[in-house]
Amino acid sequence: MRRVVITGAGTINALGRDVPSTLAAFREGRCGITELAFRDVERLSIRIGGQVHGWDPEAHFNRQQIALYDKFTQFTFLAARQAIEQSGIRFEGALSLASGVVLGTAGGGVNTWDESYRVVYEEGKNRVHPFVIPKLMNNAAASHLSMEWNLRGPSFTVATACSSSNHAMGLAFQMIRSGAATAMLTGGSESMLCFGGVKSWEGLRVMSKTGCRPFSASRDGMVQGEGAAVFVFEDYEHARARGAPILAEVAGFAMTSDAGDIVMPQAAGAERAITGALRDARLNPEDIGYINAHGTGTAANDKTECAAVAHAFGHHADRLMISSTKSMHGHLIGGTGAVELLACLMALNDGVIAPTIGYDEPDPECALDVVPNEAREAKVDAVLSNAFAFGGLNAVIALRRI
Repeated sequence: MRRVVITGAGTINALGRDVPSTLAAFREGRCGITELAFRDVERLSIRIGGQVHGWDPEAHFNRQQIALYDKFTQFTFLAARQAIEQSGIRFEGALSLASGVVLGTAGGGVNTWDESYRVVYEEGKNRVHPFVIPKLMNNAAASHLSMEWNLRGPSFTVATACSSSNHAMGLAFQMIRSGAATAMLTGGSESMLCFGGVKSWEGLRVMSKTGCRPFSASRDGMVQGEGAAVFVFEDYEHARARGAPILAEVAGFAMTSDAGDIVMPQAAGAERAITGALRDARLNPEDIGYINAHGTGTAANDKTECAAVAHAFGHHADRLMISSTKSMHGHLIGGTGAVELLACLMALNDGVIAPTIGYDEPDPECALDVVPNEAREAKVDAVLSNAFAFGGLNAVIALRRI
C-alpha cells in the first residue's frame, strides 16, 4: 500500500485567516469566541460564537463568483488556495486525472437558506435568486474546487454532522493509499452563524451562553464557530519526487457507528474508532503522545470521550496529553475536524501542544491531562484527532512525524 503525506495546509477561522496566525493563537491560548454580529442577532438567546468578523467576499471574489459561492464555499476556496500554494502542486496532465477533492460539511449553504427564507417569508417576495440551489447544495464547495484546479478524479462531499471533516480526510487517505488517487484536496468547512442557523441549534439546548469549557466541571454546553481548513494529501513517493514540503504522514484511519442514540454518544463506539485507527496505523497505544479531542464542552460528550480514551489506552492514558481547541475557535460542526488537524500538525512539527482554555474546576469523570489553559512544549511522534458526531458516527485519524 502507498504511504500518504500532507504537503499543504490552509485555513480561515475565528483565530486567524491563515495557518501561521491560527497556530500563533493556539500557542497563546487565545480565545476567538466573541459576541456575534449579524442580522436579527438580538432575537437569539445564544449570542456568542467563533465568528470570522469583518469578512469581505469582494476582497477575494468577483461578482459572478459571489453569486455562486455561499459563505462556506468562500471559506473553502481561501483555505484551498493557501494549501495549494504551500504544497507547490500543479494539477496538470495525468495528475489532474488522478486527483480529486473530498470535503466535509454538515449544513452546506446555511446562509443561503436563511437569506432565501427571509426574503420569501418576511419580505413577501415570490422569487429567489436563480442560483439558490447550486449555491446552497452541500457539494458546492467540492465542485467549485474541482473546476478551479482541474481536479478530474473522485470529487464529492461527506455530511456526517460533527465528524464530516474527519470522514472526508479519512476517505481521501484511503483512496491515495489504495492507488485510486495520487493527490486529494480534503478537509471541511462550515458557516452556520446566521439567525436561522443559530436559532435551530438553540432548540437542542446544548449551547452555552457563557463560553466553551471542555472537561471542566462547570461546562455548560458548546459554542459554534465557522470557517474552513483544507489540506493537500499526496502519495509519499510522488511528493518526494517533486521535492514537496512534508508536514506529516497520515498513518491510519478508522470509523465506527454507535448504532445507539441520535444525540447521546456512547463510549464503546468511540473506543472502537480509536483502537481501529491505532491498528490501521500499526501504532501501539504507547506511541501516541497527544490527542486532539472532540471535546465539545457538553456534559455528555466530554465524559464519554474521556471514558473511551481511558479504556482504549489503559495505563498509558495517564501519560497522554489531550486537549480541545474548540475552547478557542468554537465548534465548526462539519468543518471542525479539519481546523483541529492543524493543532495535530503543530504538535508534530513544532513540539507545541495546544491548550484547553477556559478550564477551571476539575471533573472527576474527565480525569485526564487536558493541558489546561496554557500551551505546553513536548516532543511527540504520533497523534490522534477524534471526531464523534450526532447519530453516533465516529471518525479518528492518526498522524505521525516523518
